[in-house]
Amino acid sequence: MRDIILQCAGVAGIAVSLIHGVLGETKVFAKATIQPESLRTLIRLVWQAGTVAWIGGAVLLIAAPSFGSESARHWIVITVTAIYAFAAAANAWWSRGRGFGWKALTAVVALAVAGY
Repeated sequence: MRDIILQCAGVAGIAVSLIHGVLGETKVFAKATIQPESLRTLIRLVWQAGTVAWIGGAVLLIAAPSFGSESARHWIVITVTAIYAFAAAANAWWSRGRGFGWKALTAVVALAVAGY
């Protein structure tokens, strides 16, 4: 059962990551005025680097049960949980607790911990 919960955390992590990437492009950067243009491109790339990193962590959560190593599972869950928890805290602070993102990220953390 804990394998399924951990894999659900991974699937949820991918969903949250994709939403993050799409909202960044359609809501944040569509309205942002950033000069010079090269800086705008850099900030967009850094934003999407976070999206890619979260997807990578989520894929590891999905794959962890198949590794057959409790040590690998341990470090994957600990590392990915720390990454998502930091993102959730930062998002909650930025949105003053009103946003959807920190709640979704916290749900991924809760699932990963439950599947640990």
